[in-house]
This record gives sequence, C-alpha cells and structure tokens, in this order.
Amino acid sequence: MRVLVTGGAGFIGSTLCRFLVGKPGVAVLNVDRLTYAADVRSLGAINGHARYRFERADICDRPALDAAFAAFAPTAVMHLAAESHVDRSIAGSEQFVRTNILGTHTLLQAARHYWQGLAQAEQHAFRFLHVSTDEVFGSLGATGTFNEATPYDPSSPYSASKAAADHLVRAWHKTYGLPALIGNCSNNYGPYQFPEKLIPLTILNAIEGLPVPVYGDGRNVRDWLYVDDHVQALWAVLTRGTVGASYTIGGSSELTNLAVVTRICSVLDERRPRHRPHTDLVTFVADRPGHDRRYAVDAGKIGAELGWKPVESFASGIARTVDWYIANRDWWLPLRQRAPVRHAPVRQTASVS
Repeated sequence: MRVLVTGGAGFIGSTLCRFLVGKPGVAVLNVDRLTYAADVRSLGAINGHARYRFERADICDRPALDAAFAAFAPTAVMHLAAESHVDRSIAGSEQFVRTNILGTHTLLQAARHYWQGLAQAEQHAFRFLHVSTDEVFGSLGATGTFNEATPYDPSSPYSASKAAADHLVRAWHKTYGLPALIGNCSNNYGPYQFPEKLIPLTILNAIEGLPVPVYGDGRNVRDWLYVDDHVQALWAVLTRGTVGASYTIGGSSELTNLAVVTRICSVLDERRPRHRPHTDLVTFVADRPGHDRRYAVDAGKIGAELGWKPVESFASGIARTVDWYIANRDWWLPLRQRAPVRHAPVRQTASVS
C-alpha cells in the first residue's frame, strides 16, 4: 500500500506517519506546507526510512499535487492538512477558508484526476479518507451524543470550514464516484501536540509556574481521544470502512475543561511537587465567542462495523502525555518561543480543589 498523507508534519499527521511506516509493506509520502504548527522533528524516528518520503508542498498548489500523485502513485490518500485552532480562526478566518476549503477542493480535484487515470481494479481499490472533527455538529445540550446522522451546525469559522470540506468530499463521492470516506473525531491529545491547545498549554504553563487559563466557567465538556487510538481508528476506516460512509470517532472520555486541567495538575503534583498545588495556577479568563458548551461522541458504528475501540482511558493517556512533555523540553520550548499563545483578559482567579 502507498499512502499519500497531507499534513503529516502536524500533531495527528506525524503520529499517523510513524504508525503507517511501522506497518510492513506500507509506503508513505508526507505532503506538508510546514506552517507554524508543523514540525519535522516530530518525524525524526522515520526520517531516512526506505518507505517514507517528505514533500514540502501546499495543498492549494494544484501542479505540485499533480506531480506528487504522478511520482508516488498512491493507492490511498489520508487528508489531514488543515488549520485547526479555533481561537486563531476567530481572530483571522482567511487562512482557514483557504486551507480547509480551497485546499480540500484542490486536493479532491487532483485525486480525482489521478484516480480516473487508473486501471479499473486500481480504481476500485483506491481510497480517499478525509479526517474531520466533531465540531462540525455544533453544541449538544446536557444529554445526547453526536453520531453519523447528526445534522451539521458549526459555530466557529474553524468548524464551518471543516463542515464545508466534509460536504465537498461527499459531493466528490456522489458526483464523480471518488471512493471517499470521512472520520469525525473528538478532541485529540497526546505527545507532539502543538503547545497552543488546551492540554499541552496547561501542562507547559504549569511546569513553568505560569497562569493556567480556563475559558468561562470551565464547564464546557469535550470527549477526549488519545492520538494513538485515533490513528488506529483511521487505519480501520481506511482499510475496512464502507466507501461513501462517515464514522464518528470518540474516546469515551467526556470531561469538563476544568476537570481536564485539574487532572493534569494532580499528575504534576505527583511528578513535580511544588510548595503549593498546581491548581493554584488556574486562572479563569473571559469566554471566547461562540464557545460550544458540550461535545460527546457515539463511536458505536465504528465499534460494531470495524471492531475499533479506544485502548487508553483518560487517566492513562493523560499520565503518558504529561510524562512525555516533561521528558521532551527540547521539542516544545522552541515552539513556545516562536508562537506564543495569547488569551482573553482575566475574568477571575479561583482556587480549584
């Protein structure tokens, strides 16, 4: 199998590339523009491997994509390249529209052109897997879960751009027959995640004794999925999923943001005790606009059809994640310095017990 991965120098993408190269007989071409959140150091374990290649290219660049398809001759595409940070989409939506919508369109066109030139048997075997998010579904009330039939109701420029990309992928399957699938995942966490996201930001600020920002009242709920579990799910969807279908992928770890932060502080109290609990660093800040209140994902379909379920509990996954960031200061410190995270003004400070 030859898999063209877009966005393979990002958090989930680099984890996926390392996983794929570890599969016997799987060759990988990583196509990545290397934006601020990408880091080729995350791929150090496979750089130089005979079954791994890297191509610096923009998914909005059609000639570059055509050349990559022609040279590598993939049997599958796994599309992860995207702008993904909600706060940045609120501050400036243009890049999200460009990459997530126009980029997906350009990639679909290049993939369709390549796929239509294949022999019939190769066309039948080809797969295009689009990696998306549960944020396209909007916000849940106090009960219920997202599933594959949930109507789309995006709240932020980020989620709207991902929803548009999902619709394009479905249209290319229905209109042109491109053998496409979609995975809508819950919030990922784990090693190599860019420091602007909640979990690494909390870990690193707490390690450095800086305020740990929590939006609003901290009661926004997310379903947390360890990145290795997500990658295993994507492999199951790519190799055994039903063409034209979508799969919601969750970690069965529904927690408030405040509970996540508190758990991280508890782990750090054990790993790196200080004179006061790490929860003393928690600082509540003004909520962000359009902040969805609750996400929860029903992963029943992927479990029933493909036999996938998450391995990591949140307790085990967050312990592994904290330990990794403690041990890999040389990886994250340059990223913190080159792309500092700015937050809303402080609303109140609370001691969390």
